[in-house]
Amino acid sequence: MIMQGANQTIIQDMQILKSHSVSTSVSKVECYVCGKGLQDGHSITAKTLPNGIVLFCDVHYSLQ
Repeated sequence: MIMQGANQTIIQDMQILKSHSVSTSVSKVECYVCGKGLQDGHSITAKTLPNGIVLFCDVHYSLQ
């Protein structure tokens, strides 16, 4: 359960065994329908649709 105003942390643990270039990217996690996200106190769930992966907040995911 995520409480509004609570501190949130994402931890990525990587172990690189050989010297290789690693490329990563980050994008804002928000609902495809309303644009709200973790910062607004919502949980976000990914759903695979025919046109790709879409993110929904707890309100709009239940409507799918």
